[in-house]
Amino acid sequence: MSVFLALVRRELGVAFNSMTGYVVVAVTLLLTGFSLVDISSKLANLPDDKPIVETFYQSAYFWVILLVVSPVITMRTFAAEKSSGTYETLMTAPVGDTQVVLAKFTGAFAFFVLTWLPLLGVLAVLRQVTGQAAFFEPRVTAVAMVGVGLVGALFMAMGCLASALTNSQVIAAMVSFLLGVGLWLISLRPTMEDATAGSWGRVSEHLSLVRHMQDFSRGVLDSRHLTFYLTATVLFLFLTQRTVESRRWK
Repeated sequence: MSVFLALVRRELGVAFNSMTGYVVVAVTLLLTGFSLVDISSKLANLPDDKPIVETFYQSAYFWVILLVVSPVITMRTFAAEKSSGTYETLMTAPVGDTQVVLAKFTGAFAFFVLTWLPLLGVLAVLRQVTGQAAFFEPRVTAVAMVGVGLVGALFMAMGCLASALTNSQVIAAMVSFLLGVGLWLISLRPTMEDATAGSWGRVSEHLSLVRHMQDFSRGVLDSRHLTFYLTATVLFLFLTQRTVESRRWK
């Protein structure tokens, strides 16, 4: 456990000791701020009784942040080690492949969560200033943040896999971005609520990130969504572990 925690601290240290980490936080906060200003102005002209987190997670801003920021966070996890020549040193240390994969995933996921935590403070301040409870409903906001954490874990796992496949951070970021876009585009397909969707509609309904996030943003904690995200995250981590382990076959 001490080795695992040391590796996680190492990942977080690299993230906060580089300009990239602060750029990621700044971009996330900037786009989040733009989205809240846009949503607030719309609510002023057309009042809505929906929680503001539901409106935010249904907007394009959230998905742009997720699709752009996630590859940047994960692109260096394995690719940077390979390009700098420290990968073999790390993998020959007295630590297992699974520990390395889980530590890098945990470090990336922890950094992802940290980039979203300021949003809670912003929502609390907006509620205090405006007196509108819709800006910060504790239960709905908590469930919505669980959804953010789950979808973030999936994207971090996909990013780790992309980074493990190459020694170029740029290529890793592009592969991770394409995986994320592909999964998001599936979410835009007709669902089983559409009579013309057919069997593909049922599949896209289960894979729809938008559909899952919609329920979380409404404060609905459904075990089906939890199972989907946890299963998909474990699958990509398993593929990453097998990719890392494949160096033994060369």
